[in-house]
Amino acid sequence: MNTRRQLELLDLHPEIENVTREVCEGLQKQQKSLSPKYFYDERGSELFEAITQLDEYYPTRTELALFDAHLPDIADLIGAGSCVIEYGSGSSLKIRKLLEALSPLAYVPVDISRDYLLSNAMALAQDFPQLTVLPVCADFSQSIALPEQVGGLNPIGFFPGSSIGNFEPAQAKQFLGRVANTLGSGGYFLIGVDCKKDPAVLERAYNDEDGITAAFNLNALSHLNHLLGAEFQLDAFEHEAHYNQEAGCIQMFLRSTARQQVSIGDSIFAFDDGERLHTENSYKYSPDELIRLAEDSGFGCEHLWQDADEYFGLYLLKAL
Repeated sequence: MNTRRQLELLDLHPEIENVTREVCEGLQKQQKSLSPKYFYDERGSELFEAITQLDEYYPTRTELALFDAHLPDIADLIGAGSCVIEYGSGSSLKIRKLLEALSPLAYVPVDISRDYLLSNAMALAQDFPQLTVLPVCADFSQSIALPEQVGGLNPIGFFPGSSIGNFEPAQAKQFLGRVANTLGSGGYFLIGVDCKKDPAVLERAYNDEDGITAAFNLNALSHLNHLLGAEFQLDAFEHEAHYNQEAGCIQMFLRSTARQQVSIGDSIFAFDDGERLHTENSYKYSPDELIRLAEDSGFGCEHLWQDADEYFGLYLLKAL
């Protein structure tokens, strides 16, 4: 099949002016912050794929094991004639396993990194020649429009890797509410969620010995340098990650190693020596917490699968 005819991009990427405004607003706060979505240019997506292969990073291999054990049951529950909508573009085994199990009619990956999105979409279009692939370049933390071609198909939302944890709890509720509205009543949402556990296990996963997570964290600055013409000096920041037990999340920062100034266009931002720039929270949820969040957002929980250690949960939700 001609890949061009099989694949069509819907580009809803936010305007640079809006990105600049959002970044500057974050750097003007008392606790300077960046959205974790800025990790993900092509290089950042490659670094995250490398993180998933690390010995310390248990979530990916645990989630994949749950897939291997339960995808036949998931396929039976969902049925045929589906369109898989993946929030975040995946070149990993997870989306490939899901596509093989469901044999959907269409696949709609949604991601803010245009180059990475297109690269993965083209690879999947070649490997699944009967599949219509309709990538959407967009910020999925906002409301998005799906391609017209998927109207009438059975929508299946897919959000693996515990990416839901990158939202603040109130934002997670809003996101899930938007997904429920997109899928419509009866639409399924398959979501992988990291569970609360021993903080030492969590902290090892975000402080690997090879420094891949540190490079991933710093890549947010590199991305903004390229995207906005910012002037972050990467060697003047250090990776830091720890578990906040009270909040129930891993918190990631970039710590300034000197007094310095960073310019973005006409704006200048001063950093003190040791000042931290917050880049990510990764919330962990017990099953009761996640199911309550889902129910508050317009979903019911149809099924939960967990590994023997209860490190990770795979939830099949259904929009009410």
